[in-house]
Amino acid sequence: MLRQADYYAEQSTVLTTLITTLGFLIALLMAVGATFGALNTMYNSISARTREIATLRALGFGSGAVVVSVMLESLAVALVGGLIGALVAYVACNGFHAATVNWQSFSQVTFAFAVTPQLLAQGIIWATLIGLIGGLFPALRAARLPIAAALREL
Repeated sequence: MLRQADYYAEQSTVLTTLITTLGFLIALLMAVGATFGALNTMYNSISARTREIATLRALGFGSGAVVVSVMLESLAVALVGGLIGALVAYVACNGFHAATVNWQSFSQVTFAFAVTPQLLAQGIIWATLIGLIGGLFPALRAARLPIAAALREL
């Protein structure tokens, strides 16, 4: 004999698997897109400040200091973006109820979104990692800029 909750959980396994798989796939695609967005943002930031970076290098700041400063900038932008995203997700989605049809039993399946502190922390950590990955290559490019050529840039 099954409890009612177990019966309905068993009836909705296919739908649960489908929703979970699609959710992870969409999240993965969004993470890849966000990484390219972070790369683009940091490359633009570096190209807009080529002269300033070259000036710092000419004053004696080493390549390591340039890499660290660009990575810290990328980390700060990603952390602020992650916090804002977490706040928006919590306000917009926490407690949101949705429904769909279970085609196995022709019944309606309802579910509620719960934005937990653990999910918020995971989102902020992912945003930070994406920001760090997105800042790595621009930081290395900024550190390798030839000082004389970069000072002549407009």
